[in-house]
Formats: sequence, C-alpha cells, structure tokens
Amino acid sequence: MAKIQTICFNKSVLGLLRCKRALFHVPRARYMQVRHKCEHKGIVVGVYLKDGEKAPQLTANGERFDIRVSGKIGELIKETNMDGELGKGRLFSNLDNEFLTVAVVGLGKEGVGYDAEEALDVGMENVRVAAAVGSRALQHHGADSVHVDGMEYPEQAAEGAAMAVWRYNINKRKSNRLEVPKVELYGSEDVDSWTRGLFKAESQNLARRLSETPANQMTPTIFAQSTIDSLCPCGVAVDVRSMEWIEQQGLNSFLMVAKGSCEPPLVLEISYVGTSPEDKPLLLMGKGITFNSGGLCLKPKTGLDEYRADVSAAAAVVATIRAIAALSLPVNVTAMLPLCENMPSGMAVKPGDVITLINGKALCIKNTSAVGTVMLADPLLYAQSTYKPKLVIELGTYSSGTVYGLGASATGLWTNNSTLWQQFEKAGSISGDRVWRMPLWQYFKRQIEPNLTYDLCNVGRGPASSCQSAALLHRMVPCLDWVHMDTQGTGLTVKDPVPPYLQRDRMSGRPTRTLIQFLHQYSCKA
Repeated sequence: MAKIQTICFNKSVLGLLRCKRALFHVPRARYMQVRHKCEHKGIVVGVYLKDGEKAPQLTANGERFDIRVSGKIGELIKETNMDGELGKGRLFSNLDNEFLTVAVVGLGKEGVGYDAEEALDVGMENVRVAAAVGSRALQHHGADSVHVDGMEYPEQAAEGAAMAVWRYNINKRKSNRLEVPKVELYGSEDVDSWTRGLFKAESQNLARRLSETPANQMTPTIFAQSTIDSLCPCGVAVDVRSMEWIEQQGLNSFLMVAKGSCEPPLVLEISYVGTSPEDKPLLLMGKGITFNSGGLCLKPKTGLDEYRADVSAAAAVVATIRAIAALSLPVNVTAMLPLCENMPSGMAVKPGDVITLINGKALCIKNTSAVGTVMLADPLLYAQSTYKPKLVIELGTYSSGTVYGLGASATGLWTNNSTLWQQFEKAGSISGDRVWRMPLWQYFKRQIEPNLTYDLCNVGRGPASSCQSAALLHRMVPCLDWVHMDTQGTGLTVKDPVPPYLQRDRMSGRPTRTLIQFLHQYSCKA
C-alpha cells in the first residue's frame, strides 16, 4: 500500500508558498539504517494546476511514469485532492520497485511564459521551484539519487534541483551532515540543456561556498588558492599578484583599504580565451573584501558576521568564469579581483584621508565602511589601460541604498549603454535572478564632488548612496561601455521571500547565473 506525505514549501510574491512545517523529516536512526541496506532512488514529477473543471494534469514524463505504475499516481492525486498549486505536493512510497519514493509537485498554471510586468519568465521559474521542492523533500527523505522530470524545461529543472540539495556543511561533524544526493534527468533526451543547467547551478553553488566560508578560513590567500583549484583544471589562467606588484603598479586606493589588516592583500588576474587571442576581452571586476569590519567606522556588531560575504562579488566572478569555461563559450574574458580585509588598526585608513589615484584625481575617504568603490578605483583604471577591454562589468556589495529600493528582489544595475541593459534584463528574466536599471544622471555625479580641496569623495551629499557609488566608479570609466552591479540586497544572506532552491540566512551566490546567461547571449548573438 502506498504511503503518503504532504510537502509544502516556500512561496514568494511570484507564487511560492511559505513553509509551515517540515513533514518530510526522517529520524536519523531510521535514515542511516535505510542507507546501509540499499540504494534509495527518488523521482520528481510535475503536475499542472487544476483549470476550471479540468483535473490537474501530469507533465508528459509524469504521465509516462504514471502508466509505468499502472495509473496509481493519477488515482492518488484524486484521492489526496491535489490541485497542482505551485510549490505544494505529495510524497508517495511503494509505487515502483526502482524508485522507492515519488515526489509529485505542483507546477502552477500550464503554458505560462514571460510576464512583462514581473520581468520574469514565469514558466521557467515555476519549473525551478517544483524541481527544488521535490528534490529537497527527497533529500530529507534519505534519497541517494534524485531523478528529475525535465517538465518541458530541463535546464531550469537542473538548476532548481542542484541548488536545492546543495549544502555548506564542511564545519559540521560528519555524522551530522545532511547527505547531498546526485541529481539526474529523467525521461528526456535533452541532455545538453540539463547539463547546461547543472553547470550554472554548480557555479552558483561554488559562489555560495566561497561566500559562506568563515573569514578565518577564507583569507585573501586561501581565496586565491581556491580560485586556482577551481579554474586551472578548466584551462583558465590565474596569476596571483603580491604586495610588491601592487605597489609597483601604484594601486594605492586598494592599498589604503588593505593596510589595516595583517593579512597580505593580493590581486588575481584571470584570463579565459574562448576565441581568437587578438580579440579584445570583456573585463569582469568584483569587490573582494574577505571580511569587512568597516575599519575605523566599525559596523554594528549585530549581523557583523554576514560581512564575510563582502567577497561574494569576487566569488560570483570566479564562478561565472568556471561556467563559461565548462560551456566553452566563444568569448574572451579577463577578470581582475583585488582581495583584502578591511580591519581597524593603527595602520588603518582614517576618515578624511585623501589619496591620489592613477588618473591624478584626489579621492577623499570619508567613510571607511563604504570602501568598495575606493578599493576598485585604481584597479579599474589600471585594468582598462592594460587589457584594453571592449566592455567593463564590475560588481560588489556597495551600498544599503540598493536594499532600501529593491530589497532582495533584484540586483541594482547602472550602465551607460541601453542595449547592454536590455541584454541584462533578458538574462535576468531567463535566470529568474533579476536585475533592475537605476539612474546614472549628472545629478549624482555632482553629489560626489562636494569640496574644493579634493576632486572626488566616496560619500556624496544626500541619501542616494547607491547611485553615488555608481557615479564615482563611472568617473573611472569615461570612454567604455560599462555596467555596474550593486549586490548589497542580493549577494549576502538570503532573506524573505526565500525561493526553495536557496536557504534562508545562508549565502545566495547571486547574481552568478545572470552573469553566465548574459555572457552566453553576448557570445552567441547569432
């Protein structure tokens, strides 16, 4: 006789339902006992929302599996009154000899696509949600491997499943770690799309790991080694530049931030060549503060541990390059990642200190807590003159102004090219990790030039802190296509509403998949 359990998971304003209880939990003793006896395989299938008098419909692969089990799933859907609501489902046991547990999860309305008002492909996002819901339920149920119905979008199903079952558990005792099952495609021949989705998900999981790791276990030196370990096997060149090199190149704005810590600063130069070496590269830059205490402008102690993820932008860049190397995208990409800690000490930069940049302009540092723009100023100037890129994309956790305006709904984006904005908007709608364009007006540029004794300031007049940060960095890129992304609301810990493929109060790894999708579009325009 089939055993039935209810599963109910997170639902955001876009259609995810907040979890009320975890009914899929299996006591540890029983879980360990089952794992020793035999392999536990589970399967996830989707069911579309009931439409009027029309009963809930299984996906095409779900119907084929239902035929395999003699129509038992269809009967159980009726008996349990499942209506296909997004993010709600059932676990059924003892239906099949191979798959010990079947997760049937609601996909919402059938046939939905791009929603212009939400700037989101809702059909793709619904598949991520359903795959994540089912996979995580099976994981907690003790499954060793999870086979996922492609639900018409195998790439998105792979993303949802692989991100949902991933865990950062390196610092937990082995006996207390939740096992991460293998995820596989079921019932579809579109293996290429599934594999592409796995590459994207695993890259975001890499960014999550690099961001989540405690600061004492992810210093600039350790981050550099982790980057080498992640990229060099993929054929990507990684050069690690030391303090001596940084001083020789005159990256003084970066050194001003780094000198407060006893951890030596480093700069990573990363090069992926996917087309002719003569082609100009795209330049990626990410803020890489492995711990940001705020320096002498010390941040509040509540939530201070979250600022180990001030390296999340650099982590997203590393993860993105790993994905494009795995996908062999025909594009040249160069990345420059300055890595340091921002700590208070007798050597730390003081509020009001002024530094002369490579371009000769004097920059005043009024707030040592908001030094993302400061640490990137000279490296950004250096990278343009050295690599001669055709496009610059830089990102980081810069300003709380982005959080006040967008929350965790989207990454704030500033650009001097409307075509690039359109491409990023499309990439965000496909990835489900949206971006939103913010203004780059002369008004904000005037706000960062408030004093006759210096040229620029890292804190401008008025409350528009995020726009002022973008305006300051745009001063460093006067003649190139440029994109600035502020991940303050998206790149740190996941807050409400929580999509089921991420974890509450854990690092998000955003916007890795959006960057990958953009580069895919950019390199494959035809």
